[in-house]
Amino acid sequence: MEPTLLTTRDDGVATVTIHHPAKRNAMTPDMWHRLPALLQDLAADAGVRALVLTGAEGTFCAGADISALRAPADGGPAQAQQGMAVAAEEALAAFPKPTLAAVRGYCVGGGCQLAAACDLRFASEDALFGITPAKLGIVYAASSTERLVRLVGPSAAKYLLFSGELIDAARALRTGLVDEVHPGDGLQGRVEDFARRLTTRSALTQAAAKEFADGRTGPDRIAHWQRESAACAEAAEGVTAFLERRAPQFNWPRGTGSSAR
Repeated sequence: MEPTLLTTRDDGVATVTIHHPAKRNAMTPDMWHRLPALLQDLAADAGVRALVLTGAEGTFCAGADISALRAPADGGPAQAQQGMAVAAEEALAAFPKPTLAAVRGYCVGGGCQLAAACDLRFASEDALFGITPAKLGIVYAASSTERLVRLVGPSAAKYLLFSGELIDAARALRTGLVDEVHPGDGLQGRVEDFARRLTTRSALTQAAAKEFADGRTGPDRIAHWQRESAACAEAAEGVTAFLERRAPQFNWPRGTGSSAR
């Protein structure tokens, strides 16, 4: 199979799998280019309530396909691919529904960039993380650097960027780069269970919380979510269901009802 991005949908959860196992799922220029459009389609699908990003055959993503970075002295192809990587990262960060990176094996360079753009990161014990532009003489994108600093803090970000060294899952957990670490055989079950649980919660709450947590707290956005909350019955349904000891039937946006499990 050619390097590609595979998509499946199951019970409200879309899974995007990076598939290029011959090169530890390194992203080719075509894969970087395709990801924003793929995410746009999934965002528009009312049946998709959460997204999982993962890699094929035991590896998340080893970054950009280095063979595509060979360039004349002006570095044109390298700069073009970095631009596509940043566009893909920003599209993933802007995805309006909860996103979860399920990380096994190598999560390096552009792979770590994609994982950091997800809302949450669950990893297997054998996962290895690294951001390696210092090994290639590449200036890491400012937006990607800022996102990394927000996630792990300036000291840990500098350690990763200055050295290009790989860190294990335990250290990634301590620094805040990942949220949970599981034995290799337990990661898939945990990710599936958690992602499906997300589909049963209020999409209104999740969408507003995602914007606010990402710093979009201007008066216009606060007013927007106040209007959305007033116009729907999410809160009334949630409280009533709690008092009646039943599963809530959330319905925001209209027609996307779900039951808690």
